Amino acid sequence: MAISVPILALSALATLALYRYILYPAFFSPLARIPSAHWSVPFSRLWILYYRSREEETPAVNEAHQRLGPIVRIAPNDISVNSVDGGIRTVYAGGYEKGTWYSNIFQNYGVMPMFAMPDHGPHSKRKRMLSNIYAKTTLQTSPSLSAVTRVLMGERLKQRLNEIANSGEPAEFYWLMAACTMDFVSAYIFGLSQGTDFIQQQELGAKFFTNYKARQRFQFWPQDLPLLTKWLGKLGLQFLVIPKWVNQANADLEALILEMCDKSEHVVNQGSREKAQENWPNVYAQLRNALLKEQQSCKDDVKVAEFVNEQRLAMASEMLDHTLAGFDTSSITLVFLAWELSKPENVAWQAALRSEIVGLQDKSDAKAIDNLPILQAIVQESLRLHAAIPGNQPRITPAAATLGAPGHSISELPPGVRVQAQAWSLHREPTVFPDPEAWKPERWLPPSSKTPTTSPYASDEDYRAAQKEMGRWFWAFGSGGRMCVGSNLAMYDMKAIIVAIWGEFKTSVREGDGMVHRGGYVAEPVGKDGKFLILDVVSAR
Repeated sequence: MAISVPILALSALATLALYRYILYPAFFSPLARIPSAHWSVPFSRLWILYYRSREEETPAVNEAHQRLGPIVRIAPNDISVNSVDGGIRTVYAGGYEKGTWYSNIFQNYGVMPMFAMPDHGPHSKRKRMLSNIYAKTTLQTSPSLSAVTRVLMGERLKQRLNEIANSGEPAEFYWLMAACTMDFVSAYIFGLSQGTDFIQQQELGAKFFTNYKARQRFQFWPQDLPLLTKWLGKLGLQFLVIPKWVNQANADLEALILEMCDKSEHVVNQGSREKAQENWPNVYAQLRNALLKEQQSCKDDVKVAEFVNEQRLAMASEMLDHTLAGFDTSSITLVFLAWELSKPENVAWQAALRSEIVGLQDKSDAKAIDNLPILQAIVQESLRLHAAIPGNQPRITPAAATLGAPGHSISELPPGVRVQAQAWSLHREPTVFPDPEAWKPERWLPPSSKTPTTSPYASDEDYRAAQKEMGRWFWAFGSGGRMCVGSNLAMYDMKAIIVAIWGEFKTSVREGDGMVHRGGYVAEPVGKDGKFLILDVVSAR
């Protein structure tokens, strides 16, 4: 009996579909050699999308690594690595490209900032324009930054803390830390008079932070399901997944930063640095002048006013990204640091920190602050255990890639595979960080240090070996050419804030039940009943 052509065609299509979507990914793909986090992973993205949509991806992937090893398949074309050799050194120091995951969401005014640029070339070009203004030597010798520190920390924050201490009422420290970091970062980028003043303008700051944080809950849709999100938008149905107020919140943020940029341009146009050094827009001026110089090298008759008008949104997009990323990440780390430092079991660490700070002659001296070993250890351990961005950092494999720790490596991977690592898992490798879930600043200090707890090291040699290995696995700021450009400023502003608070005040936990990490790309505290970290504050004098 003859079989009709349509039946043969349907059978061929079914066989092809069976091979392409079931047999090949499960048995014949190079990725089939990698352990799967879930039985459905070779065939579908649903497992990882489920956890991403609920902001639970980080612990889910970490559990998969604990169960299956240092390389895990988490979707048909996605893998996660948790190692230095064959992992972050290969992927991030090796210059793997970013792909579109970042550019799907990290665009402002319709313009892509450096952070979201998918290709290495444009990113490197922009980074060269900005890296010097964030260099440690620049920060430590900046009269502008010293002046900003004296005003923000020595005057505004000190006044606010005295008000809290004198009132006898506890304070919500998450919003206070966010106010401090936003004021600090915006002051360095735009100048003090052009930046925010949320330490003093508390209601305005609380409104800003609430709107900023609320909109982050909806980034999953355009970031991980961009085609669906665009399709819903064309049908006028995007509100089903992203409330309309989110677009307004984004517009308000863009308007705020654009206003700061315009004010900064006015300062730069005055032709010389402000008499008040704290008002100089350090980062804005650096980018603006670098872009202008680049354009002048390409053509002769460049009119500055026309240039500024043409580049206005590009500069604003870059400044928005630096401002929001800078304040958000540092405030998250600081609130968890404050939580750890204010626990009853860590009162001795708080006292040791205070004793170290008291010895400072100038609390705005960036170099002196950077040389405090107990302060450094407390910040380092808080960044390890409470990294603000502990989630996935995806990259795209080139052809014939080899990934995986020694003994677990997989070779000849095809191009276009999404590979990621996450600081959460790297920072919890027990062979590198013993007792990884415990907050132990002593792991970063030599055995000769005067610390409240016993050193884990029997000798200086043991200490140096441990520091070298922990340094390889420490990933709070990423690594390679795409490493956080503002990491030095982040370290400085966190340390300056800590010095201002615990140099003169004591804190203790009143309420901390909300101090549980969110499990997504960003790991801010989830809060409880609208509260995060409520601390009692008293004068240490």
